Parts: sequence; C-alpha cells; structure tokens
Amino acid sequence: MASSSDSSTPRGEAWVWFSGLGLIIGLGMVIGLLSLVVLNGVTVFWAPQVPVAKVDDGRTIIGQLAQRRVRAGSLASEPRYELQYQVGLRELNGNSYVWVDEAKIKSESFPADVLGLERVENGPAFVRPQSLRKSDGKLIPVTDPAFEDAFQVEVAAATNIREKLVEITRHRIGDVNSEMDKARVALRRAEDLKLAAEVAALRRQIAGLEERFASLQAEAKAVVDRGAVASLVSRDASGREVVVPLTQVIRAWFPNRLDTWGRIKLFISRLGEFVFDEPREANTEGGLMPAIFGTLVMTVFMSLMVTPFGVITAIYLREYAQQGSVLRIVRISVNNLAGVPSIVFGVFGLGFFVYVLGGSIDRFFFADQLKYNNNTPVFGTGGLLWCSLTLALMTLPVVIVATEEALAAVPRGMREASLATGASKWQTIRDILLPASAPGILTGVILAMARGAGEVAPLMLVGVVKLAPTLPLDGAAPFLHMDRKFMHLGFHVYDLGFQSPDSDAARPMVFATTLLLICLVVCLNIGAIWIRNRLRARFKGASF
Repeated sequence: MASSSDSSTPRGEAWVWFSGLGLIIGLGMVIGLLSLVVLNGVTVFWAPQVPVAKVDDGRTIIGQLAQRRVRAGSLASEPRYELQYQVGLRELNGNSYVWVDEAKIKSESFPADVLGLERVENGPAFVRPQSLRKSDGKLIPVTDPAFEDAFQVEVAAATNIREKLVEITRHRIGDVNSEMDKARVALRRAEDLKLAAEVAALRRQIAGLEERFASLQAEAKAVVDRGAVASLVSRDASGREVVVPLTQVIRAWFPNRLDTWGRIKLFISRLGEFVFDEPREANTEGGLMPAIFGTLVMTVFMSLMVTPFGVITAIYLREYAQQGSVLRIVRISVNNLAGVPSIVFGVFGLGFFVYVLGGSIDRFFFADQLKYNNNTPVFGTGGLLWCSLTLALMTLPVVIVATEEALAAVPRGMREASLATGASKWQTIRDILLPASAPGILTGVILAMARGAGEVAPLMLVGVVKLAPTLPLDGAAPFLHMDRKFMHLGFHVYDLGFQSPDSDAARPMVFATTLLLICLVVCLNIGAIWIRNRLRARFKGASF
C-alpha cells in the first residue's frame, strides 16, 4: 500500500482552495454591496415616465413608480405583487407614496400633459396643468401655444425671487442679527461696569441695527408680495384643483415628453443640486453641500492632528524608548486601544475635550460671553475642533503602528551610513529615516482617514448636528470657526435612515448619500496614495 507521502495531491492544497473560495465570497459581497449602493444611488436622479393608473375601485393615480414587491401573505407558488407609486402632493394626500395591488390596476397610460414639479415644501407633485397666472396677472390657458415658454420664464423669475429672498433673510438679516448679539453683550458689560459713554454709544448702535433690521424685513416682504402673484392652476388625479405658487417650484418637467437627451440634462441638473445645494424637507430632498464640506474639513483636520502625534510617539517607541517590560505593556495598550468601541471615544471626547478643556477655554478667554450672554458657551460645547481631536485620538493607534513598521523597514545600512558620517541620532531620524519611511507613514494616515471619515457614533456626542445654519468656513473673521457645529455625511445617512419622518421619501436619499460618502473617501484616499507613490519613487532603495 502506498504511503500518504506518495499521494499526488500536495499536502495543504485543500486549504488553498478554501482560501480562494473565501476570497471569492468576500469579493462577491463587496461587489454586490457596491452595486446595490450605486444602482439605487444613481437612479434617484433619473426621471422615468409617469403613468396614469386606473384602479378597479374607481381611483385614478398619477405618480412615479417607486418599487414592486411581493404582497405579504401571498403564496410562494402564486405570488401576488403590489406597486408603490410616488404621487406627491403630501399636503392633500397625507402621504407622498401609495401602495396598490397590481392585480387591481385596470389600465396604465402615459399622457403627454402630465407635469412633474419639485417644490420647496411638501415634496414633489404630479399634476395636469390647466392655466398659468403670470406675475403681471395675465392668465394663460394650457391650450395656448405660448403656455410652456411662458411657464418656464415664470419659473426662472420665481427662482430669482426665491434666491433674492434667501440673500436678504439669511445673509443680510443674519449679519445684522450677529452684530446685534455682539452689541447687546457689550451693552450688558458696559452697564455692569457703569461705563456711561460706552452705554450711550452701544444703545445708538443697537437702534441703528434695529432700523436696518426693519428695513430689511420690509424689503423681504416686498419681494414675497412680488412673487405671490405668479401661480400654476392644475388638477390632481382626483380632479381636485391645485394652485401652486411658482415661488415654491424648484424644477418642472413633462416626464412623458422627454427624450433621452432631455432626461440626461435633468439628471445632470438634479445631480448638481444634490452636490452643491443645501438640504430641505427634513433632509429628504435638496443637496448635501454642508455635509460634504463638513465631512471633508473634519477629515482633513483629523489627519493633520493625528499625524504629528502618531509619528512622534512611534519615533520615541522605536528609536528612543528602552526595551523592556514597560515598553511591551505600552505597545500592547496601543494595540488594544485600536479595538475600543468608537462610542467610548465619543464619551471621552465629550467629558474631557468639551466639558473640561472647552469649559476651561471659555472661562479664561470668553468670560464676558459666559457672564453677559446667558452663560452661552463658545468652546464648552460640541464643535469641529473637538470632533477632529476625538477622531484623531481614535485613529492614533493606526498611525503609530504603521509608522513603527515603516521605520523598522528602513534598511539598517542607511542608519549606519548616516551615523558613520558624523550625523547625530536626531539628524539621522530627521534627514534619513523620516523621508524614507514617509510612504509607510502615509499608509497609516490613509487607513486613519478611511476609518475616521465614516465614523458616526462619537461625532453625535461632540459636535455633529442634523442641520447646521452656517459652515465652519465663511467670510467673517476669523474665517475658520473651529467652535461651530457642522453636518456630516455619515450622520446624515443615520438621520435619514432612522430619524426621518417620511421613511419612503428618505430611502432613495440614503443610498445617494452613502454613494457620495464612498466617493468622498475614495477621492481622499486616491490623493493620499498619489502622494505616497511620489514619495516612494524618491526612495526606491527602501523596502516597504
């Protein structure tokens, strides 16, 4: 009998096949997840045809088909399906979506006069237009050949009015309110210190600001009155008259008339709005510019904070610390720190960074703000600075370990050659080891960025909010406001998925926001990888 050593199958080959199978399964799961996110995220911006469906109970539905699923309780051998339509007009229908048994739909048609409207409030609307009331009061029926051109002109004019109103209410009135808050704090301080001349000057300043405020309010009211005339008179699927003020219309299109190029242009327009505009309707519509900006700024500042601390710590542990049991305990602690749940870092950030460190900064540098502005904290509350520091602390072990490995990978001959020429140990580290290990250090920074950009739990405790009225970066001194709260794409996904009042309307935005977060992380990593490769090309003698 042949021994086991004579077998034609090499020992361990079965495990190679199992490893390959595991790799295939893992890649399949990743590809499947990315495909699901991309498919559902991209189709949010595509405009399909909108049917008019007649149901056997006498109802008529005008809406965009959202999804098709098997009805609960139907037999597996004879499944019954139901369709979900996005009908819009939430103020009239109560909900933006309705479910209909597919078997009860008698007919579907795609009439050319169906009009889709994206509105500032109450979601979209799918109606059949009847007439247009222009801003000059003239009424144009839908049968008039000039209806469509006049309608698009009025929509563009209403958009300008809406932008003008935002510019007045948010920017100009916002600036006046900010100056008034500062003046009132200064007035309370002057009254407390009994500075009569300063009190009189501040009261005159506040009176002037109140006059500016009243003037801007009157200007805003005039803009609103000017835009209140233009409106669209239409009917919904039930024949009810629906009057839509054009100042509420963001975009209008005839979905059953669009050709492929028209749908592509609408797709690009929606995608641009998603990337560059602000959110609306409880974050279920509109854009994500504040969340994109907040995520990007927070990730960059986190990287800038974690890199020097991680590199300095790794240099000490690798080059200066005495080998022994204490050093082993420190390394074990660093490795274990990488496995601590992120919410624990959030609690630490809230307790130490926000309450202790931020509270101390307020007491030493913003005492007047606390005393004369109802004890309102500046740095003693969540903000961009504390979020960046918390995530820097959380990702610190990754950078430390990667830097230590990069330093250890530098050939010993390079160290010895530097020391042999008379260079000190610090000169060797600064001029030889750090440049040669830079690609490996950047590898750790890339991993830290990838983890930090997607974290949500700690940020919920130390500065992220559902809706931030202002960005951390603006034109007011000191331009970069590290004390401000901000929006984050990861928290935006959580908020849409679990806190949205309209889950059906939020679901498409969840996929779109997830896709955008993935793209942002990939772009950040590509930039860091490009820098790493450039550095690696300069030090080909080192092995990493």
